[in-house]
Amino acid sequence: MKLIAIIFLVNFTIFADTGKGESKFCQSADIKLDELKEMIGEKDCPSPVAPFKLLMSCKEIYDLTGSKENKAYVVDVNCCRKLPVYYNVDGAGLGDCGGGGWTLVMKINGAKQTFKFDSPFWSNKKEYGLPEGETGLDYRGTKLPTYWNTPFTKICLGMKVGEVTKFFVLNRKASSLYVLIADGKYRKTSLGRDEWMKLITGASLQNNCQKEGFNVPSVNANASKARIGILGNNENDCKSSNSRIGFGTAGYPANTNSCGNVAKYGGDNGDKWIKAMGYIFVQ
Repeated sequence: MKLIAIIFLVNFTIFADTGKGESKFCQSADIKLDELKEMIGEKDCPSPVAPFKLLMSCKEIYDLTGSKENKAYVVDVNCCRKLPVYYNVDGAGLGDCGGGGWTLVMKINGAKQTFKFDSPFWSNKKEYGLPEGETGLDYRGTKLPTYWNTPFTKICLGMKVGEVTKFFVLNRKASSLYVLIADGKYRKTSLGRDEWMKLITGASLQNNCQKEGFNVPSVNANASKARIGILGNNENDCKSSNSRIGFGTAGYPANTNSCGNVAKYGGDNGDKWIKAMGYIFVQ
């Protein structure tokens, strides 16, 4: 009965205050809602484990403030939580991606298995290595809530081998990277092998197959595959691809290489076993 009375009182106050000034209306409604929350035991803020919702992207910060400092910016996520996310504002170090405000999504160490093709991180909404998401182009792996909460029209993909880092832009519009990858469905891109080869100096691919995009599979489940990338084969099909360049990779002939370039049996630059540090930004 008390709960019903409070709800009635809130509604009565709202109608009674209509037209008497916004401040009085808001004040009265807030007081009654606070009383209602107390009665039903509701907290002022949701649980800390509630899903993230990124309120601002790097491009929005760039457009609104004109800031050109590449660093971690603290942004609000949902209510009561703040998350530092590394933003590259001016494009420094991102090669062909250029400026305009890039939001970090993932960093993948190809020598580790954290983000290999069959990792659950590609299909879930769980973050990994949040502190590592505050830093730039280093060797510290991360997956940020920007993976499932940030819409974009462009993706900046980069690989670092030794001290050489190369990037290119993939034009693709989506509500998030999660939407493109999590369901496991193959989604084609049309960059061409030459563009993918630019990511690594001396990269090698076989001349056939050339299947590229998101969730790129071979027919043979044990052969090469990539969450983002391109496959090559010595045979005139994609049944048993033996070469790849990509992010979130796995399969023969190097199942433990999760990011980089692998090639065997007739790659155009010979056999390769290159584990790279991969970077994924969106704008």
